[in-house]
Amino acid sequence: MAGMKKNLFFLFFITLGFGGFAQIEEEPLDSISENLVMVEGDSIFHSSIALDEVYLFGRLKFDSYKDKLRYYILRRKTLKVYPYAKLAAERLVELNDSIAKIKKRRHQKRYTKEVQRFIEDEFSEELKKLTRTEGQILVKLIYRQTGTTAFDLVKDLRSGWRAFWYNTTAKIFKISLKEEFHPDRTHEDYLIEDILQRAFTAERLERQESVLDYDYAQLSNKWKNNGNKPNK
Repeated sequence: MAGMKKNLFFLFFITLGFGGFAQIEEEPLDSISENLVMVEGDSIFHSSIALDEVYLFGRLKFDSYKDKLRYYILRRKTLKVYPYAKLAAERLVELNDSIAKIKKRRHQKRYTKEVQRFIEDEFSEELKKLTRTEGQILVKLIYRQTGTTAFDLVKDLRSGWRAFWYNTTAKIFKISLKEEFHPDRTHEDYLIEDILQRAFTAERLERQESVLDYDYAQLSNKWKNNGNKPNK
């Protein structure tokens, strides 16, 4: 299959029957033919190969030029901010794994503060360059990657009071840090997921699976049958 880098070795076993003597009427014997596969690095033959899931994308259709323009603007912004959401998820996993290994509470707090400063130094300057809509997409993608709102992440890493002010400041720019990601209920969220899946397949973005429980193929069928009408 195209794209697979594993060398496959095929072995065919065919069990053949042998006929009897001429005095005995020959009976047709069943034969067994089975294709077995050996994958490089494995010493066991298999009757099948587990392949990665592949999506077949339909051609994009838009009701108007305005809808088409809106989609491509959304795609540009999504591709821009996704790497930040992916990095945030990776840092969160690293933080949680490291804290779990630290026994003393005060050592956990000290380590958390060190990680906070590192994340702020890593993110702050770049995030300042985001537009309002890019910032809101980023908040949604952080939820997609972590299953936690940006507000709760700040609240967990800092104090609830700090999270309150973060959210209040964000609202000035019409950004909610409590925004979640629901491609099964919100049409724009589905479009974001569609953009990501197409980018993953084209290798424009490095794939990172969502922690949320939904199936892209089912979402596509749902919105197609729903006429791609946004939910209000």
